[in-house]
Amino acid sequence: CACLVGSEMCIRDRFKKEYQVVNVAALAELFPQGGEITVADLVAKGAVRNGFPVKVLGDGEVSAAYTLKGVKASASAKSKIEAAGGSISED
Repeated sequence: CACLVGSEMCIRDRFKKEYQVVNVAALAELFPQGGEITVADLVAKGAVRNGFPVKVLGDGEVSAAYTLKGVKASASAKSKIEAAGGSISED
């Protein structure tokens, strides 16, 4: 990245999103019954803060079917959630 001199941010870094992360293990602990989960649900359970994008990571195991809405997911999280009969939507 061709950064400018001084305290200027690199163009690439200026538009980089910082995600709050939630592992699938935390989903299994917070929502053992599965079901539809939104960012608002994660905020209500204290897993993330409001107003920041959320990304689900694949650390842990999934036994219930989750329908996640409004989040991004790593490839491993997506495969585990889909294998358990769930789905992920970034909308």
